[in-house]
Amino acid sequence: MSLYIHKLILQGEHQRQDFKFQVNDSRKIARTLVAFANTDGGKLLIGVKDNGVIAGIRTEEEYHMIEAAATMYCKPEIDFAFRHWTIDGKKLLEVDVPRAQVRPCFALTEEDKWMAYVRVGDQNILASTILIKYWNRRHSAKGTVIRYSEKERLLLKYLNENPFITLENYCELASIPRYQAENIIVNLMIAKLIEIKQNEKHVWFRLRPNGGQ
Repeated sequence: MSLYIHKLILQGEHQRQDFKFQVNDSRKIARTLVAFANTDGGKLLIGVKDNGVIAGIRTEEEYHMIEAAATMYCKPEIDFAFRHWTIDGKKLLEVDVPRAQVRPCFALTEEDKWMAYVRVGDQNILASTILIKYWNRRHSAKGTVIRYSEKERLLLKYLNENPFITLENYCELASIPRYQAENIIVNLMIAKLIEIKQNEKHVWFRLRPNGGQ
């Protein structure tokens, strides 16, 4: 059993795994739960330091703080599964968060604002407004009408010749306002023609690879 945990720890923190030395703030842990749910799902190992050293959890209260994070500080509530482990006499908590079927999921911040987060590498970052629009539009009962005008053709032609484009670049290229550019991009994302990528500082768009999710 300990081999399973050690293999996980050797992977380090990444897109689908995060280490927490301890849980003492339900709001902060809610961000991680939401980021996993909004992206690819993921695993939390509680009682493990960032460098992979097993410290062990201090009290059973840590589980209750995760439960509070999932139910009180996440909207909608985040489902998770958990297992207790004892490694070298130290207790760990393994928490698995599935990818949400309906997104976006939001976490309540210290400023009492509901914010959506995504997981990028080993970081939880704010989801871009376009990604939130895409999620909302995709699940809208009204559906989406895709128009294939010169503005759409211009964007797809550019992406056939270049690896990516930013929203600002597209606004300039097509000589259109931001709201119109956002709507076109969201429509093409729903049509599975382009996809969004982002990091902490930048958001960009590229042609969607064949077979992408």
